[in-house]
Amino acid sequence: MSEKPSHDSANEAQTDFFHEGQLVGVWTTQPLGRRLDYKAPEGGCWLGAFVEVPLGPRKVLGVVWSAGAGDYDYAKTRSVIRSLDVAPMRSELREFLEKAGAYTLTDMESMLRLGVRAPGLGDPPSMRKIYRKGDTEPDRMTEPRGRVLDALQEYGDLSFTLKELSEAAGVTSSVVKGLVKLRAVHEEDTPRDLPFPRLDADMPSKALAPDQAEAAELLCAGIKSGEYGTTLLRGVTGSGKTEVYLEAVAECLRKGRQALVLLPEIALTAEFLTRVQERFGAKPAEWHSGVTMTERRRTWKMVAQGGAQLVVGARSALFLPFRDLGLIVVDEEHDTSYKQEDGVLYNARDMTVLRASICNAQVILASATPSLESWANAEAGKYTRIDLTSRFGDAVMPDMRAIDMRGVKLAGNRWISPLLKAEVDARVASGEQALLFINRRGYAPVTICRACGHQIGCDHCDARMVEHRFQKRLVCHQCGESKAMPEACPSCEAQDRLAAVGPGVERLAEEAAELFPDARIATLSSDMYGSARALKAEILGIAEGAVDIIIGTQLVAKGHNFPLLTLVGVIDADLGLQGSDLRAAERTFQLMRQVAGRAGRSSKRGTALMQTYQPDHPVIRAILAGDENGFWTAEAAERRAATVPPYGRMAGIILSSPDVQDVFDLGAALARLDGPLRQIGAQVFGPAPAPIARVRGRHRVRLLVKADKNAPLQRALKAWVKQVKVPTHVRLSIDIDPQSFY
Repeated sequence: MSEKPSHDSANEAQTDFFHEGQLVGVWTTQPLGRRLDYKAPEGGCWLGAFVEVPLGPRKVLGVVWSAGAGDYDYAKTRSVIRSLDVAPMRSELREFLEKAGAYTLTDMESMLRLGVRAPGLGDPPSMRKIYRKGDTEPDRMTEPRGRVLDALQEYGDLSFTLKELSEAAGVTSSVVKGLVKLRAVHEEDTPRDLPFPRLDADMPSKALAPDQAEAAELLCAGIKSGEYGTTLLRGVTGSGKTEVYLEAVAECLRKGRQALVLLPEIALTAEFLTRVQERFGAKPAEWHSGVTMTERRRTWKMVAQGGAQLVVGARSALFLPFRDLGLIVVDEEHDTSYKQEDGVLYNARDMTVLRASICNAQVILASATPSLESWANAEAGKYTRIDLTSRFGDAVMPDMRAIDMRGVKLAGNRWISPLLKAEVDARVASGEQALLFINRRGYAPVTICRACGHQIGCDHCDARMVEHRFQKRLVCHQCGESKAMPEACPSCEAQDRLAAVGPGVERLAEEAAELFPDARIATLSSDMYGSARALKAEILGIAEGAVDIIIGTQLVAKGHNFPLLTLVGVIDADLGLQGSDLRAAERTFQLMRQVAGRAGRSSKRGTALMQTYQPDHPVIRAILAGDENGFWTAEAAERRAATVPPYGRMAGIILSSPDVQDVFDLGAALARLDGPLRQIGAQVFGPAPAPIARVRGRHRVRLLVKADKNAPLQRALKAWVKQVKVPTHVRLSIDIDPQSFY
């Protein structure tokens, strides 16, 4: 046992190890606003150690962040209960959490919660029983047994504990045990959290075209340097960006460092994991909502110990405790799903660059249609830029044309023009596939009473409810509330007078079934599949030619490869141009180019037809011309003139409360007390009701702060909001670099 030091030892120079009784400063995940002093436990503890500490009558999780402050009576200071049996948090991750919190104006406790998102961290490293799919089918199949086997099939070769498998399948543990006896499920004893299979970076890769090989060589040179750098890998759809950046992953593995690939959509993981397995001979670790809690804990621990070389994950994988992170790839870097819109408000693309700069890693931002922020950073020389301008193999870019809907006469319940119908008929007749795209989930965006004009809205939000006819329900896309479709108008009680207004993907599928009665039709929308496995199976079937016509939302625009798809028809190309979002033009351009890029990815040239009532709109013209640089240059000039991102800085302040007067009063007080913002030349706009002024029963008011590019915005914002006392029932959120303004 180590000798206890005197109480003032906390003020001595900090070391990486604290002996028993020394004061340590611990950040906990509890909202206290400060570090707490504790005495190091028996045996001492390391800087960065994950610890269990007493807080009142509770035991809570924390991390040893520093030496203790020593400003509390040493005799009354409590001791750390124990250090957890996991690798300490490395200094680069602690620095990343601090800097990310400072940038996003997020408290340290919330940042720390992002860094400890692993279940069962404190569990002992004992043997356990896990369950996997067996080799046989039971002689007698029942519904509960079928649910167990479906759950195992959905998660592939990932392992479950008995409790996890029972909960995932919605059955009792006896059903699982019964399947074990029948050998339909394997029960295994295994040490907890084994390392992942080693990836072979020297396995033969696909033959690269000359421009791909040159791009891969440049990316690998960055990895070999061992220094920080960010590269924008811009390649037209189908140009082989994935194969190129996998060569950079291989070089990273050869250097003995870890790699992280972020994907925007969980539905993409199955196809991507297959490609990784083909390239490296084994599957990587996964981190997203589609893996079991058991596997999430395994991934978290193995990442920290070096037992996972490559992680494929969603945005939260950025906060994993990597031992030696050498490369981060952000695939489809322009995708809006990289922005976290609740809780900690951060953009994973931007935080990726921050983390890589701290740990001397390389960043690859890959996209066919990069964000204007990344384009501007490349233009300014902050990022290296590599362009892939041609499709891989024999494929060429699709022919893009507009269908001017101003002269087309359609029935009130029809949205597919005669020209588009004829083109679909021709593709189906020749054994090819067609995609009809509309960026609206559900059946219809509005349900209106023809007797009184009432539009059915959410009971908890100021948003219209969207009819989902396949589910026979109305759903609020803001809060998720749903209710059965009423037979009578909720306002005037008129019977059979409710009418669907406007098309959604389900209504388009209904129209397609009538227009193409002999075609095999599949509808791809994120909310129409009960499981990720069912969605992946549908996507695989489409790729193998089991479908003639695909009806899809933006889910289909994200990286899928359908070799037989030669026609894309966009039902409403003008949809994204509506509203006042400063990124409306950019997002419309990106989405239309991505959707069009699904066509003609093999030997046959594709065609993309866009139905539009604004064929002369600059964005529509730029899409049709394929003049990407021209579009970005024009868009950049407009943003620069308005001094808005990426040529200015913005912050959104969202106030919410059950009491509408409270949020307006607080907003007005903030607007009056704008001195700290005026000192840096910033402007305040508002307060004003948010576009959706009530969500989940809380009234919402927004203010918008705009400042010059180099203004010290975070410091001014902190001084500004510190002037007001926020009532306990009012929430104040600050969104640095807001991506949406709802």
